[in-house]
Amino acid sequence: MHVLVVHNRYASAQPSGENKVVDQEVALLRAAGHRVEVFERRSDDIAARSLPAKAAVPLLVPWNPAVRAELAARLRAERPDVVHVHNVFPLLSPAVLAACADADVPAVATLHNYTQVCPPGTLQRDGRPCTECVGSTPLPAVRHGCYRNSHLATVPLAVSLSVNRRRWWSGVERFFCISAAQRDVLVRAGMPAERLAVKHNFVPEPGARRDGDGEHLLYLGRLAEAKGVRLLMAAWDELAADGGVGVPLVVAGAGPLEREVTAWAAGRDDVRYVGLYDTAECRRAVARSVAVVAPSTWLEAFGLVVVEAMAAGVPTVAAGHGAFVELVEDGVTGLLHRPGEPASLASCIRRIAAEPGRNREMGQAARRRYEQGFSPAVGLERLVEEYRTAIAGRSALARGGDTRASRGDGDSR
Repeated sequence: MHVLVVHNRYASAQPSGENKVVDQEVALLRAAGHRVEVFERRSDDIAARSLPAKAAVPLLVPWNPAVRAELAARLRAERPDVVHVHNVFPLLSPAVLAACADADVPAVATLHNYTQVCPPGTLQRDGRPCTECVGSTPLPAVRHGCYRNSHLATVPLAVSLSVNRRRWWSGVERFFCISAAQRDVLVRAGMPAERLAVKHNFVPEPGARRDGDGEHLLYLGRLAEAKGVRLLMAAWDELAADGGVGVPLVVAGAGPLEREVTAWAAGRDDVRYVGLYDTAECRRAVARSVAVVAPSTWLEAFGLVVVEAMAAGVPTVAAGHGAFVELVEDGVTGLLHRPGEPASLASCIRRIAAEPGRNREMGQAARRRYEQGFSPAVGLERLVEEYRTAIAGRSALARGGDTRASRGDGDSR
């Protein structure tokens, strides 16, 4: 199979689960003998642009005509079987879908978050779940400045969502939801249910599994409010005031709360802030964990770190909402705490650290869950199956003379 992957890479200064998923899928497909090419832009490159070019970037968010022309020409020249779209913000834009229609190549899209129904893609505002824009216009997001706490920065995302909604819904053969929880939200928002398939992300074999009871609790991810970092700090302070749990907390990552986390961890022997780990360091840190903590306050669409822990035979303490409720079987492969409640999070951390025998059983169950649902073999099978479904769907439409993918194309742009 010949696949062209389309992705706008996130800035390298902060960890990105999406970048990781894209790279892993490309490697998986190539290892299986498929021909995979990549059409990408990098957010890192914005810094090198001239001042006028930087100022023009927001104008490209809803529509980038140069990308449409470039991608359409490449598709006509290379004729891939399918185009797999991931992130298009901020430099690619939904113009990539028009390019697929121009070249008559079927497109599939992985929905890594909720940008189809929420301008910042988080379904969260002021640290709480928010669905005000779901099923309606995105004006509330502009009013509240939901992206980067800025009204102005939110405008391009809101405009893109409004003007390109029909293009997304008509120009993509199959949407890959990364959890059933995410799919349920999108169906309720009015997206076409028949084209929303659940395809969990896979995780490669880590090459290291836990041997023993572990030596630390681990938070691994972006240091941001939505990831529950402040919640974790409050819970850990509560545990420390009660004598601690016998092992330190290791915090690995980068993000807007980095200074706050650094100051909080300074001078303590029960907390180690280690900065941004590379892939090998992440795997070693997970394999040495008593448990991995994932206390997100937003409704995670998946939760890659949870499955990475499963692969290493390590249980998880996670928030009991969003995709976590289908990834973590409470009391079997980990523990779910009440979302947003430091006392509940502290209680779960205390429990998972205090019972080594039960912890080992949960780790073994987590590893079995990984093998059954999130291994590379399972990931490859589901990915190729969905590609074939999309290709067959486009072929059936072509035989019937339907031009759905180009309806509402807006060629006057």
